[in-house]
Formats: sequence, C-alpha cells, structure tokens
Amino acid sequence: MKTLPLIVRTTLAAALLPAGVISLRAADDGDAEIKALREQIRLLDERLHQLEQKQQLKEQEAAAAAKAAPKVSLTDKGYTFASGDGANSVSIRGLVQFDSRLFFNDGGVVNNAFVLRRARLISEGTFNKLYSFQFVSEFGGTGAPGILDANLGVALSKAVQFKFGKFKAPVGLELLQSDSWTFFDERSLVTNLVPNRDLGAQLGGSLQDGVITYAVGIFNGVADGASSGNTDFDNEKDVIGRLYVQPFKAVKDSPLQGLAFGVAGSLGREKTASAVTGGYKTDGQQTFFKYRSTVVADGQVWRVSPQAEYRRGPFGAIGEYVLSTVNVRPTAAGAKAELQNQAWQLAAGYVLTGENSSSSGVTPRQPFNWENGTWGAWEIAVRYADLRVDGQAFPLFADPATNAREAEAVGLGLSWYLSKTVRTTLDYYQTRFTNPVPLSSTQILRQSEKALITRFQVAF
Repeated sequence: MKTLPLIVRTTLAAALLPAGVISLRAADDGDAEIKALREQIRLLDERLHQLEQKQQLKEQEAAAAAKAAPKVSLTDKGYTFASGDGANSVSIRGLVQFDSRLFFNDGGVVNNAFVLRRARLISEGTFNKLYSFQFVSEFGGTGAPGILDANLGVALSKAVQFKFGKFKAPVGLELLQSDSWTFFDERSLVTNLVPNRDLGAQLGGSLQDGVITYAVGIFNGVADGASSGNTDFDNEKDVIGRLYVQPFKAVKDSPLQGLAFGVAGSLGREKTASAVTGGYKTDGQQTFFKYRSTVVADGQVWRVSPQAEYRRGPFGAIGEYVLSTVNVRPTAAGAKAELQNQAWQLAAGYVLTGENSSSSGVTPRQPFNWENGTWGAWEIAVRYADLRVDGQAFPLFADPATNAREAEAVGLGLSWYLSKTVRTTLDYYQTRFTNPVPLSSTQILRQSEKALITRFQVAF
C-alpha cells in the first residue's frame, strides 16, 4: 500500500482530532459520574447501617425497659405487684367465711347463730427469688383481731428452705391444708390433738422433684389444739418433724400416682396450766371435754401421727391418726400422771362434675353463669372421726359430770364451687358422746350433737 501523501495525512488528522478529544472527554465524564454515584451509594449504605444500629439499640432499650418495668395483675390468686424480671413480688389476698349454724334437738341450748368464721387479710412476697415473707391477720372468729401468721423464709434450693416466725406446726395432715379447701367446713376431731400455730425455726424442703418432702424445727411448744402468742416465758421447747412421701408421683398414668403417706411427731417438755389444752371441740365447735382449772402440765409431752392421702381424678381421700401424750398434775403440788389421748379420722370426697380433686381446691371447668347456663363444680364428701380421752383423766383431772370420755362423729357434706374463688357448702354433722357417768349435767352432752352448717366463702 502506497503511503498517503503528507497533505492527506495532515488533513485527516486535523479532521479526526476533535472527534478523539470529544470521545476522551466523554469517557472521562462517564467515569466521574460512576465514581460519584458509587460514593453516594456508599454514603447511603453507611447512613442506612447507622439507622439500623440506632433502631436496634432503641428496640433493645425498649425491651430492657419493658423487662424491668413492674407488673400488676389481678387474678384468682389475689392482687400481685411484681418486678419485670419476676425476682421480686408482693401479693395481697383475702379470705371471708360467713357461716350459719343450726342445731337440732339440743335440749334448749341456744347455739343457733350466724358466724363470721374467718375474715383474713393475707400478704405474701418474694425478694430476689431467695427471701420470702408471709403475714396473715384475722378479723373474724370469736376472739379479738390478731396475727395468725408472721414469718420469713430463705429458700437456698428446693431441698433446703428455712422458715422463721409464726406458722402452722408441721404435724396434722388436715390442719396443714388450707382453711379454704378442706372437704368440710370444720376440721375433724383429730385436729383437737395437734398443735396449731407456733413460734419457731424450721428447715424443710422437697427432694427428688417433690417425691419426698420433709420439715423439722424447734418451736416454743403449745398445748393440743392451741396457737402460740407472740412471746414465750419458759425454757421448755418442742422438736417437731414430718416426713411425707409420694412414691409414684413421677409414674405417669399410674393409678397410684396420687398416693401419699408419711408420719409426723413432736417431742418436748411443758409446764404450767398454759400447756394444758383449752378444750376439745365438736364439729359444731362446742366443747365436750376440758381439764379442771387447777390442772397443770409438768413433764414430757409427745405426739405421733401417721397419715395418708390419695387423689385420682375427681376422687380424694385423707386419713390420719394422732396419739397425744401429756404429763399433768391435778394441782401444782399433786401427784403426776401421764395421760394419752388419741383420735383418728377417714374422709373422702368426689367431684360430681368431673374436675380433679385437690387439697388446694376444685377449679370448675365452667364457672357458674346464670345467662350461659353453666353451674360450676359440685363435690360430695363423707367423714368418720373418733376421739378418746384417757380414762385416767377421770375423776381427778376432769369432772366426769361435765365432760365426755369419747366423741364419735359422722359428717356428710356438699360443696358448690361457683368459681375458683367462690364456694358455698352445706354440711351435716352428728356426734355421739360416751360419758364416764350415765347422765351428764352438761346439756350438750345429754344427747348427740346434730348440727347443720352452711358457709358462703370468698377466697383469693
């Protein structure tokens, strides 16, 4: 190929030069715009990342604030204030029981009455999931308003729990169950022979996921059926212990899963008249035995109580026996004698509407509602109980003309659970007395006690 003339090459170069410059400029401008766009995208991405971090931080702060915020709830378990993490809580609960007592063929004894059996304000709390307290005040009953329970707890674990203050002594099976949810309005004759509330220090807990529960403690010591005051003025103390076993609790679907049994007892020394029972009472709360006013306790006192319970579906039953031993003198200078009083009971209940029987009450599947035509839960119950006073008590320590040596009681009950908190009951009791002499001078002992007790209860 021949070389183009110089003039032609020069002309072509002159013509193409502007186009090349334009092309280079266009390329440079495109690269700059891309770089600018990329920079804008990078800045937007950083900004978006910052916004996401801020949002996450706000959400975390909101979650932490919600978690820490106190919670207030009102349920069938009372009015509860709790910290957000659940470590601290205070509950306020209440119990009101209004009774009607009607006695048949009572020989003219005026005992028919309306009774405010219990009116309690209950406060309980937990702090740091470790410490707890309970305070129960009583405004009902026959005495002046007072403090029933006031105690502190320290729960190191389920197996190691300490309790200090005033609370129920761990002896009687039925007594340890809530006043709100026993089969009958009144506890059986057996409860006459066990200590009620006492001042002391207790170690207790549960082992093997609740298969075994135990309690052992040192208490001031009180007489049969009595409760402690807020002080004690002697050096004598009682040691009380209880072991309770549910061997089949973890065996699912076993017919024996709800079986439990155990033994409880107390041992100590007591002196003075305050250590002698203030009297044994019937289901109708009439006194059928009381020591002479001059009798004093002086020496060893001990109790033993084997006990058992069975729950399966709507059926429930409890049984217990108590032997109570006390050393007494007819007067401060009289000869000492050891008396052994004993009692036992067997009670059973069946929930007609099919809900589960429980020592903590029956929860209706369908609470009572007139408009919806639902009627709550219904339970029937039956009980037999017997209490025998040591024959040596007569006539030196107790007047045979005014006291019964034995009481045998049969009870029939019907309970209507309108809801978890509202219950009404209708109980009939018949108690037969065995007297040391053929005819007692005490009117209530001349014939069997026949009592009809109805109760309207709100417990939350």
